[in-house]
Amino acid sequence: MEFLEIIKAIILGIVEGITEWLPISSTGHMILVDEVLKLNMSPEFMEMFLVVIQLGAILAVILLYWKKIWPFKVENGLKIEKDTIIMWVKILIACVPAAIVGVLFDDKLNELFYNPTTVAIMLILFGIFFIVVENYNKGKNPIANDMDQLTFKMAIIIGLFQVIAAVFPGTSRSGATILGALLIGVSREVAAEFTFFLAIPVMFGASLLKLVKFGFVFTGFEMIILSVGSIVAFIVSILAIKFLVGYIKKHDFKVFGWYRIILGIILLGYYFFLR
Repeated sequence: MEFLEIIKAIILGIVEGITEWLPISSTGHMILVDEVLKLNMSPEFMEMFLVVIQLGAILAVILLYWKKIWPFKVENGLKIEKDTIIMWVKILIACVPAAIVGVLFDDKLNELFYNPTTVAIMLILFGIFFIVVENYNKGKNPIANDMDQLTFKMAIIIGLFQVIAAVFPGTSRSGATILGALLIGVSREVAAEFTFFLAIPVMFGASLLKLVKFGFVFTGFEMIILSVGSIVAFIVSILAIKFLVGYIKKHDFKVFGWYRIILGIILLGYYFFLR
């Protein structure tokens, strides 16, 4: 029986690793998978697990982008990369709106919006937005083609889009921030990269919040389940990030928009007609 639960944790880790970085909503997919698998753990543990498992995904970003995100270089003495420090200031500024909302209203937002109907509606709405924005941007040249061209104002706007994801499950944190970036003229590559970096403080903060709420006392089996899910999410995230970076060099995000719409319709159909 315990072995079966570990298999379920592996599957959830795979889903998290893929859907955390593609703009298709990890929450929507986790709800679907959990509906089928039903990991046999307490509701309190599951609420924490579905957030803290993201730490594995974050470690993938840190590994892949270490040279870009670590500002201290040892070359003939300690050297501080000014551009990297400025980038982190932009990231932290962009995190502030969602952090305030998360700390103050986490439980209330979960109570109001953490349900299949909200997830399905947001999947569909943001799927439509992706298609509309990509069609609107067709033929236009981005005004920010590398991280240095991303202004503080742009960072704040992207941060405000992240608030939408913090309030409404199913929006997709990466989906909301990428869409916000595209709307203000950021290239797809920079939009995706900034989203990856933005996830580091956001997910660490969200995980800490859930751990504090859950308490830091785990049974041995709970620790195994959490560790397995996180490790799998880490490995799969490396592959998902590499795929997305390669894909958007030649393609736009419309395929993800259509995918979101189809998934949202399936979710609505399942919960209203089949469940």
